[in-house]
Amino acid sequence: MASKQRTVVTEGDVKAFSKHMDNYSPWQLMKLSEHFRPDMVYVIENDIPIVLQELTSRRIITAQQAQDYSDWEKNHDSTSAAEKLVHDIFAMSSAARLGLWECLFALQSRWAHPNLHGMLDEIIQNGHNLLQEILLNESGHTLDPELKACQVEHKAKFRDLTGRMKENKTPGQAEGQAFPITNRYVELKVISDCHLKKQTHQEHEALAAAGELNEYRLQRRIKGELERIAPDRFFRWCFRSHRLPLSVMVSGVAGVGKTTLVQKFIFDWATGKHYQKFAFVFFFKFRDVNEEKKSLESLLCQTYPHLRDKLPRVLEDPEKLLFIFDGLDESKTDLKLRRGEAHELCRNPGDVKPVTVIVASLLKQTLLKGCSVLLTSRPSKLSSLEAGVFHRVASIVGFLSKERERYFSMFFGDERASREAFAYVRDSQVLYTLCYNPSYCWITCTALKPCFTAKAGRPQPAPKTVTQLFVSYVTHIMANHTQERPEPQRMRDTLISVGWLAEYGITDRTLVFQPHHLQVANVEFSPFLSGFLVENPQTDDSSQVTYSFLHLTIQEFFAALVHYLDFKEDKFRNTMAKARSCKEGDYEIFSRFLAGLSHPATRRSLEEYVGKFSAEATHKVIGWLSEMNYEELQSRDDPEGKRRLMNVLNLLFESRNRQLVCDVVGKDTHLDFSELYLMPVDCTVLSYVLSCCEEIQRLTLDSCFIQNEGLERLRPELHKVRELSLSDNDLKDEAMKNICSVLKHPNCRLEDLRLEKNMFTEACCTDLASALKENQTLVSLDLTKNKVRNNGLYALLEVLEAPQCKIQKLVLQENGLSDDSCERLCSALSRNSTLRHLNLSANVYTDRCAEDMHHLILTSPSLTDIRLSLNDFSPDMEGHLRGLQREGLKIHI
Repeated sequence: MASKQRTVVTEGDVKAFSKHMDNYSPWQLMKLSEHFRPDMVYVIENDIPIVLQELTSRRIITAQQAQDYSDWEKNHDSTSAAEKLVHDIFAMSSAARLGLWECLFALQSRWAHPNLHGMLDEIIQNGHNLLQEILLNESGHTLDPELKACQVEHKAKFRDLTGRMKENKTPGQAEGQAFPITNRYVELKVISDCHLKKQTHQEHEALAAAGELNEYRLQRRIKGELERIAPDRFFRWCFRSHRLPLSVMVSGVAGVGKTTLVQKFIFDWATGKHYQKFAFVFFFKFRDVNEEKKSLESLLCQTYPHLRDKLPRVLEDPEKLLFIFDGLDESKTDLKLRRGEAHELCRNPGDVKPVTVIVASLLKQTLLKGCSVLLTSRPSKLSSLEAGVFHRVASIVGFLSKERERYFSMFFGDERASREAFAYVRDSQVLYTLCYNPSYCWITCTALKPCFTAKAGRPQPAPKTVTQLFVSYVTHIMANHTQERPEPQRMRDTLISVGWLAEYGITDRTLVFQPHHLQVANVEFSPFLSGFLVENPQTDDSSQVTYSFLHLTIQEFFAALVHYLDFKEDKFRNTMAKARSCKEGDYEIFSRFLAGLSHPATRRSLEEYVGKFSAEATHKVIGWLSEMNYEELQSRDDPEGKRRLMNVLNLLFESRNRQLVCDVVGKDTHLDFSELYLMPVDCTVLSYVLSCCEEIQRLTLDSCFIQNEGLERLRPELHKVRELSLSDNDLKDEAMKNICSVLKHPNCRLEDLRLEKNMFTEACCTDLASALKENQTLVSLDLTKNKVRNNGLYALLEVLEAPQCKIQKLVLQENGLSDDSCERLCSALSRNSTLRHLNLSANVYTDRCAEDMHHLILTSPSLTDIRLSLNDFSPDMEGHLRGLQREGLKIHI
């Protein structure tokens, strides 16, 4: 996770840092070190060998201890080794702990890790304040007895409210089961951008070029500019703005766990686990206050009546207050945050305004100056917000592999069933990658559970798309909600009613439905519908009930389904017009379902229950897909165009219509997604599209952070590509096996392969050389800024020596090559007749290899271009080499 820019650190800087750390007593240093332990582990696990080397050189550990930790990493994993290393050093002495800090400070010269910069900046700039902050977050403020009693009651109510996770109903259950949150909560991975500023566009990246946040932007810069952050650090020091944030936005796609994360955050506060510096926390859901126009005081009194008598006292110290608003994307109105709207903001807690204005006033600090605010939202809503309002933007990445496995284990309860189901899902690329999202995890487990229980028999073929997954879920509900299969027309009528209710909600931005909404749509709530809809009793009046879909994604599925069950051309036309004009991505998932349901095989199991789908709807949807302006999107070089192109590919993937893909994408395909963060599921989508094409002229995936998991998804189709660029993707040695598989494919067409700025080492070069010997198509290979070193070069030279070698261009810039390799290089190239271009710039060649380099330049028969810039040659040697002449050869130095 290294960035492109590093901090130059001298030994004088290290000594100055050490002197600064001497200001802390041993107890204070231990307290600070414990606080930063998670950051240290996360930083160290990224490159344990470099850390061990630095620790050994500074005599913090011995060479034997370093070897022991290295062996531990090989036998376990990097996280376990990093945890053991930090634990052992902390247990040694205060001097050892200080030595570890000095080591990490010095490593800034080799890393630009955001968590490394973050903790070093905080301990330097804010260390003594941080110590007070740590103690305050542990012990809280001293309150007078009356206010303390009020706080105790408030926390108790929150413990009751957030202490149990209620799982969704499944057929046959009277209601969803509730479990202690401490037993059921699975950790979500969160990354943070700490500071909003003008940037370029990208899904999950962070901010828009016009100075506004944009949907889709938080993860492209995950490697160098974003830090991994735990929820108990949301309000920690921001090393870019050098301040403690007061306003934080937590962004994440639908179902990724924003509300659950907030629930756990509040529970941990209420139980004293973190953030006791907030004497009072207040929580609201935008969907519950959408219609409200009232004052902050009345909103608080209505939601927390136990605070009514003490509310003025509670609001006296805003810096002790945290307001949490969940689901900005579920708000019917935008936040008033743009310039020129300040006159509408609240100044006093008694000012009566729409809730969005109250929230904007808290964020802008015109109301209760000094308070802290936490919001959650889908990324799509962020495009309407002004940059700079939030001091930190965090994005929930979701479940990694271990978390997915743990979720399956808890859902199934039975070890054998959970293990088999998880293995089954892992074999299905789409299902497995979708399960980064907790909601999809639940739906997947619900749909598959009957297949892996004792009475269920063998599983059916796994869904291949999101639409197929939801079709499986809905048919599962229909198959299990009653003893007898209902008459198809009655089932169809029920789903049509639910579908028009869902469609109305999507187009009218309604997520909470009143009873009259159900009456208008002719929806009669029943046990069967509880698999899709939930009743929400109102806290202030138990006789009043509202309704909502289990999840917004389920609402979007039914909104798409209804057009196939009850096609009305005018309604379809109006909905599609709204979808086309919407710039915030609100119709993205709906559109994918619409595309997916057009495929006969996808909907077949549903048709067994509800009858045939509308042929006219199918024709209209396929027509809409075929009219996608693919060529225009393909020609755009801006991130917005690339993201929209990926969205089009998602629609084609859902459609499962190979002929349609060929017609839309065409021949001689060029695809460029550089600097667009691609999740593994995006790579699966891209792989499907490639599978529908006979040949791909060029595929550029630079800085897409695909890593090995994404590369594995793409591997089966990459042999069709003529020019492939995978630069700056954090690819490690294990990824080379996938690349070698492509090179060895009997129908490989790859001619140009660019692998710059990855993390390949000499260890993978033997495999690469073996693949290159088999390959008969590759003519250009670029390994700039890897760690090939001399031994890796020796393996590659075996290829260059072989008579069947086809390589014409080899770039080994900045690979740690030294003088010792030069003789072997000369020998190999003297027998090579194909290599035309050789780039050895930015290595560590010195005057010591002058004779060999001289010989290489004059005797390599095929070379026409050699680059030797930025090595360690003396000026005299550079002049000598530059002066060498051989007909047809250009020397760059």
